[in-house]
Amino acid sequence: MSQETDFNQNLELNTSFPSPPERRLGGEATNARLTADKSKWHSHLKCFSTEMRRNPTEAEHKLWQAVRNRQLAGVKFRRQHAVDNYIVDFISTDYHLIIEVDGDVHLENGQADYDTGRSALLRELGYRIVRFSNGQVLHELDQVLATIKSAL
Repeated sequence: MSQETDFNQNLELNTSFPSPPERRLGGEATNARLTADKSKWHSHLKCFSTEMRRNPTEAEHKLWQAVRNRQLAGVKFRRQHAVDNYIVDFISTDYHLIIEVDGDVHLENGQADYDTGRSALLRELGYRIVRFSNGQVLHELDQVLATIKSAL
């Protein structure tokens, strides 16, 4: 299977969304919404997402350096952001786009079923999901960024 086919298979697009909304001072969308389950945010998700931001994988760090501060198509991305009861690697709330960087843990028994259920719930909430392996981010970053840009 070619690399181009692999990248195209990573793209899970279900719907298209309108242009991003107007912004407030500081860059947040004027109609920004809470994405996390408020009852779980302070008790668990906040600490866990903060820890994950402090200790990213090498691939997450590399991708973050490429998309932070609106470097990719002027789009704001957040990292290790809570959506419902989950923490996603990267998200553009304006474009309803989630980017996941999958390490070896995603190859373990039971993890594929968990990921499938998690992705289904996130899609039900209106998000599109693009997945990449650590290897793709570390060794083919230009292709990864092009795929993300085409998903916006």
